[in-house]
Amino acid sequence: MDISEIATDEYVRARPDETVGELRSIFEDANPGGILVVENGECIGVITPQELLRSQTDEGTAARRVMKAVPVVDRNEGIREVARLLVENETRVAPVSVEGDLWGGVTQDAILEAVLENLDVLTVREIATQNVVTVTEDDTLSEAISLLREHGISRLPVVESDQRPVGIVTADDLVEFVVRDTERQSDGDRGGDSPTLRELPVENVVDPTVHTTTLESTVSEAVSTMLEKDVDGLVVVPEYDERVAGVLTKTDVIRALSYTQEETMDVQITNIDLLRSTSREEIAESLEEITDKHRKLDVHHVHIRFQEHEEELRGRSLVRCQVRLWSDQEELAGTGEGYGGDEALSIALDKLERNVLELKGERSDEEYRGQLLRTLNEL
Repeated sequence: MDISEIATDEYVRARPDETVGELRSIFEDANPGGILVVENGECIGVITPQELLRSQTDEGTAARRVMKAVPVVDRNEGIREVARLLVENETRVAPVSVEGDLWGGVTQDAILEAVLENLDVLTVREIATQNVVTVTEDDTLSEAISLLREHGISRLPVVESDQRPVGIVTADDLVEFVVRDTERQSDGDRGGDSPTLRELPVENVVDPTVHTTTLESTVSEAVSTMLEKDVDGLVVVPEYDERVAGVLTKTDVIRALSYTQEETMDVQITNIDLLRSTSREEIAESLEEITDKHRKLDVHHVHIRFQEHEEELRGRSLVRCQVRLWSDQEELAGTGEGYGGDEALSIALDKLERNVLELKGERSDEEYRGQLLRTLNEL
């Protein structure tokens, strides 16, 4: 299946010199999945609410300073390859060309609607993120923004002390709140002695409506709920428990669509350009060595995300690397920071290996306990 029937020539565009303030107004008024930055008829970048949230710039900063370069895809490109592009570039929309000329765009929602009937073969348990990052209503917006940036995610469940969800805060909510707050300040509605925006508690932006799914639900059912409720993710709760057990987002589903059928391990890498000396093939080999140490670990997919910070040492930027591994048993992760992508990757892989070996030890302990109980029952 290709994207020829789901791509559209209707899309929101912006000039490279349009300001962050103008872009935020576009998101508030039109609510697009993303904006294509176009110059001389060519798409030179994409801007999503996450880009605006991550940028620490003022309202007068030009679009070209916050946009993300995303490859243009041909209108006849396959859905699987486009899904991979969306995941690796952390975007909801990809520019589409016809015979080399910019024609339109394709969104993750259009892809999900096109493959909805095929998603009933997967369960939520198989692809949901189970290592959930959460906040409370008392946490500050600064803390919420930092978590979204650090983990490369777009939504945070808001929980009580017993991990029961009471709401959701999303990157879109935060961008919209910033726009409203800026307008109020310009109208003189807020006094000069009011707390800064980042010091306000999360309760100011929390959406109290929590849409949920269960671990046993099909992905098709979950995506239908997301499309019907117009949300980008669902909180996963066990069938007989209200506590958060995971999060399933549209990105998780898009990632699953991009899984390959090849015998080699499927590895996706975001911001691979931060690596200087390590190739994709070498990364796959290292991962296979790690997972082979646990023979019962059947790996479905690996996603590696690099994030560059402003701090530098001897010309090399501080980089954070997160490795997430989905297997038939559970999700495992390893995170590391270092100067340069290669050093950060090495530290993250070491952490992942320790987690894999720890899982192996836990499985061995369970097997031992099982054998012991069987022996005791025979006495």
